[in-house]
Amino acid sequence: MWTFAVAAALLLAAATLAFVALRQNANLFYTPEVLAENGIPEIGKDVKVGGWVAPGSLTYPGDGSEIVFTVIDNSPATITVSFTGIAPDLFREGQGVVAIGSFDADGKFTARQLLAKHDENYQPRELKLLGAGPDASAS
Repeated sequence: MWTFAVAAALLLAAATLAFVALRQNANLFYTPEVLAENGIPEIGKDVKVGGWVAPGSLTYPGDGSEIVFTVIDNSPATITVSFTGIAPDLFREGQGVVAIGSFDADGKFTARQLLAKHDENYQPRELKLLGAGPDASAS
């Protein structure tokens, strides 16, 4: 009987530990619609914001090192993102993006990292120029 009780307690402890660890490491991103419905997360806390870069929204104010753009999804809500640094090669208007950063007290989102999303047909620019890869026979 003691063996069963000890095994049950260990199993419960392991399940609780796994649940807590997985909950803390969930890295989902917020869409503009979710942020409009629920409000912005805690000020200064690192979060991910995802959607598409709105066509016509990409600007380079100042000396050009800062990028400002609007993230959209399938709702009327939008998020304005500012990023200083080198954007990924696939980052452009109309493409999917996940921005990692935080909101300030004014509700402005400042990204410290950009991740460009692509579809399953992605092929590096260098291979396209060489005519290599899965699309080579189509050209």
